[in-house]
Amino acid sequence: MAVASFHPQRSLTLLPHHRTLERASSSSGALMGSKQVYSCAILCSFLLFSVVTCRDGAATEPGCTQSATLDVDVSWCFRREIPKTLFGLFFEEINHAGAGGIWEELVSNRGFEAGGPYTPSNIDPWNIIGDESSIYVTTEAASCFTRNIVALRMEVLCDNCRTGGVGIYNPGFWGMNIEEGKTYNLVMYVRSLESVELTASLTCSRLSHALQNLASASIQHNDVSDWTRVELQLVAHETCRTSRLDLTTSKRGVIWFDQVSLMPSDTYRGHGFRKEFMHMLLDLKPRFLRFPGGCFVEGDQLRNAFRWKETIGPWEERPGHYGDFWKYWTDDGLGYFEFLQLAEDLGAAPIWVFNAGISHSEGVDTTSIAPFVKDVLDSLEFARGTAESTWGSVRAKMGHPEPFPLKYVAVGNEDCYKEFYEGNYLKFYKAIRKAYPDIQIISNCDGSSQPFHHPADMYDVHIYSNASYLFQMKSMFDRTSRKGPKAFVSEYAVTEPKDCGNGSLLASLAEAAFLIGVEKNSDIVQMACYAPLFVNNNQPGWKWIPDAIVFNSWQQYGTPSYWMQTFFRESSGAEFHPVKITSKYSDSLAASAITWRDTDNSFLRVKIVNFGPDAVNLTIRAHQLRAAVDARGSRVTVLTSSDVMHENSFRNPRNVVPVTRGLPNAGKEMQALLAPYSFTSFDLALEEYKSFAEM
Repeated sequence: MAVASFHPQRSLTLLPHHRTLERASSSSGALMGSKQVYSCAILCSFLLFSVVTCRDGAATEPGCTQSATLDVDVSWCFRREIPKTLFGLFFEEINHAGAGGIWEELVSNRGFEAGGPYTPSNIDPWNIIGDESSIYVTTEAASCFTRNIVALRMEVLCDNCRTGGVGIYNPGFWGMNIEEGKTYNLVMYVRSLESVELTASLTCSRLSHALQNLASASIQHNDVSDWTRVELQLVAHETCRTSRLDLTTSKRGVIWFDQVSLMPSDTYRGHGFRKEFMHMLLDLKPRFLRFPGGCFVEGDQLRNAFRWKETIGPWEERPGHYGDFWKYWTDDGLGYFEFLQLAEDLGAAPIWVFNAGISHSEGVDTTSIAPFVKDVLDSLEFARGTAESTWGSVRAKMGHPEPFPLKYVAVGNEDCYKEFYEGNYLKFYKAIRKAYPDIQIISNCDGSSQPFHHPADMYDVHIYSNASYLFQMKSMFDRTSRKGPKAFVSEYAVTEPKDCGNGSLLASLAEAAFLIGVEKNSDIVQMACYAPLFVNNNQPGWKWIPDAIVFNSWQQYGTPSYWMQTFFRESSGAEFHPVKITSKYSDSLAASAITWRDTDNSFLRVKIVNFGPDAVNLTIRAHQLRAAVDARGSRVTVLTSSDVMHENSFRNPRNVVPVTRGLPNAGKEMQALLAPYSFTSFDLALEEYKSFAEM
């Protein structure tokens, strides 16, 4: 990777953007009297200039260096507080983001339900150890769990079985990551008319080597004529990234298995989440979590939609379901409760997206929607009700007696123009508003450029496009009406393959410019989040690409789009300041300015995207800044590379990542060089700066 260095007279690349000096008139009148506004307006007026160092007509000349001036108005009268919830996360069960991803269940199809309710059924990815002369495996409707009745029947036919015995094995989600010294908790249900002698093992098949044992434990029970829960711990003495779970015996007879679970003992806070993923999400400082979809909420058919009541309670009693839109089975160990817990662990406000009685191919007539409305009210009681309420008591039994702070719901996903949406929406809206008047209700109907026809607190906006278009969409909300509901950009990304590849620098720069526009218009845009969040690189066949985080059983890395979002993690709740770019090259630039505070210091952050092929000599001027700049505490962070299509990968996970350096020439007026195709953030440390809250 070629990363441009920063010097007192050099800087780094950014994306094209045309911007004019903003006036936050909506807030200035509330803050000051008319005389103060008038005098402040005089003080805030200033001349802007730029010098183009390229010769005339040479805007696209290779190696040309442009010039630009960025003026920032830091005066109190025009600053505006950004919503505390502006940037967050969207989690959808897509690309095995949950099953085989952040949810650390290592066994795939743990309840043998993935083959459907009719037996005998397919048990993939389970397989047999031995041959057909020594073992026979099938499924039967024999489980002790009424909501997931399928169990596996294993008949051992040999008296003198092969060394190590015969049995079944599960490879997990394309290989289990087993690490030396770690403890793995195995839970399963077994039944047999005779005593059982089993061995549970974690094994590894290495290239050109025989199967290797990583951990094992014996299971002996004399009486398991009724279904019996078996729990044990396996401690690995070696590491293998492509391991599997083996259940073997050398004893002739029949054994039934059901609900076989294997999880590491050290999940995040013991809540079942993969720690490495949680750390990456926490690094983004998300203010909200939208879940669980997406198209996953709708299903291609309603019978395969996400049903929250079937995803709560003891994990072994959950039936699981086939996500027919993204085409894979999930055991729903990551259910409604776990999503609420995930939001809590992230310190993020939960946003519950529920099914509106509509799938991709079906819709419930509004005259018949009442059961769906009741179901949603029950879900809200589960999250918010007291431990004594009907559904709140279920939550309390699951280990969370205190209510979850659920204050946002979205009625459906991308359903606005479907036949029954508006009628169904109004039924949900009225019922929720009556029962929970404080809950913010989000409509699927985009009101950013057209009249809005039904009541809502927010409306949903989804934007997937090529890089150039998304860059231009930085001004999308400039002309949006400030009356009525606020906007929630719940899905955005560059998805044109030639622009994004598997996650390119170019895509991240267009997305950065778009988010700069979101910051600028955060008086109308309340929330924004990227999509999708995760992809399991081992998943065969079709995958949604690109994504923010790519992973396999043991590795993960952020794409440039992930790292781009780190530039905005301090924006929620910060103060926005209007800026103006003056340059003949301004159509390739996008910029914004905020002031934010960490535990000890305040900073003026100026972000600028150079979306063009030329370097830019940039002059930054901060006007009406009532604080001194501490150059020693200031810094500059740059996201760029020598090729705009560069990506990250498992082999080179840090090929395109932000680089931070000191800013010794930091001041109210300073010069820097922006590299071609770059995203740069200047953090100027401020002495004795007063925020809105301190005024």
